[in-house]
Amino acid sequence: MLKKIEAYIRHEKLDSVRMALIQIGVPAIDTVEVQGHGRQSGIKLAGRHATYIVDTLPRIQVNLVVGDEQVEEVVEAIRSNAVTGTQGDGAIFISPVENIIRISTGEEGNEALTYEGDIDIEEHQVGRD
Repeated sequence: MLKKIEAYIRHEKLDSVRMALIQIGVPAIDTVEVQGHGRQSGIKLAGRHATYIVDTLPRIQVNLVVGDEQVEEVVEAIRSNAVTGTQGDGAIFISPVENIIRISTGEEGNEALTYEGDIDIEEHQVGRD
């Protein structure tokens, strides 16, 4: 089974998260700049003349798809490299993926995820022995 991991992280944490994912063999991620808020509903800022609420904050949405066996390692890589220990560090969502199809080759499922040297390659090599 395939899983989609969708993480919302602070902008300044993107490089460390990306490098951690590369180190564990996840070469492909997508990122999107988003705005939103969690439980804290934004932040209160004090200007010269007034106090105001900024209710949406900029974040980076990181998306990737991996096999079930890699979910725990990928989530830990993201979490441990995105954490600051303060409110607003973000969230990670994990969802099932029914199928994936690589447009260029027509490969489907786990084969569409496999790139030389990536996190999923060991699973495929074991299955072929």
